[in-house]
Amino acid sequence: MIGLAKLAPGAGNVGLAERSRQEPGPGYVTLAVQAAGVCGTDLHIEAGEYPSIPPVTMGHEVCGTVAELGASVDAAWLGARVVTETYYSTCGRCALCLAGRPYLCLERRSIGTHVDGGFAQRVIVPAGNLHRVPEWLGDVAATLSEPLACVCHSLLDPTVVQDGDDVLVVGPGAIGLLAAQIARVCGGRVHVRGTARDGARLALARDLGFTTSVADSSDGPSAPADVVVECSGSGPGMAYGLTATRRAGRYVQIGLRGAPVTLPFDEVCFRELTITSGFASAPRSWADALELIHGGRLELAPLITDVLPLAAWEHAFAASRRGDGVKYALAPG
Repeated sequence: MIGLAKLAPGAGNVGLAERSRQEPGPGYVTLAVQAAGVCGTDLHIEAGEYPSIPPVTMGHEVCGTVAELGASVDAAWLGARVVTETYYSTCGRCALCLAGRPYLCLERRSIGTHVDGGFAQRVIVPAGNLHRVPEWLGDVAATLSEPLACVCHSLLDPTVVQDGDDVLVVGPGAIGLLAAQIARVCGGRVHVRGTARDGARLALARDLGFTTSVADSSDGPSAPADVVVECSGSGPGMAYGLTATRRAGRYVQIGLRGAPVTLPFDEVCFRELTITSGFASAPRSWADALELIHGGRLELAPLITDVLPLAAWEHAFAASRRGDGVKYALAPG
């Protein structure tokens, strides 16, 4: 089968290639991929800024149908429409795994980076990673379940935003707009900030009911925020976020830069900031994400800009990198 793969280390070296089709082992299933979202991590992999083990099929934000069952998997999963957690395997015995934090296991292998991922017609994942998708949620919108779980991990474990907090979200991409919606569910008054090139994204933020501003303009928040959630992954965004957090406030880093940055880190001391972050998703954050989805408390479909065939991956990647729209997905079928 054809997949979109990182073919060799370094910048570039991504393309469509013939990928071998495997059978699921005990405890694993094969998903027929309906759609897979293009993540900022995929862009970092393409640029050689995020570790992977080539050749490997990329893609980890997956919605699909269970097409094959490995030994010992409950037959009730066959034919189910699901989303999936991203790890393929962990050691299962280290202190982090035993504490319910398998996403930090040093032996973790993930789809899309260590083993073949969802930018192909088939992907193999552990049956224990599966979550059923509500009938009313479309396949493409469902791919946002994985980034939503990541944001839930950063904002809800523990809960960062309290009722009545002023919250500033820096970066109006998919992660930022998911973070803004979660902060609002928690009772925050949310402002979303972007750059001059983020016009369409900021317009969507306003459609979703948030106030917005543009960097280097005079229309930003009038006072420092109780909570700043940095989702741009840019050096200027991080620097602004630190200085825009009130004294004794909370700063959450979600965006990935993929390279070193220079920051006014003295502000952490001057303001006595509490800084937290989150890497990937956790079992608890998946439960939080699915509760939000099933409760209809978030809007996912408006964040989808376009869904394209694998052959159009270069357009999807380039548009994502430019910030044209919010979220692109690929449909391998």
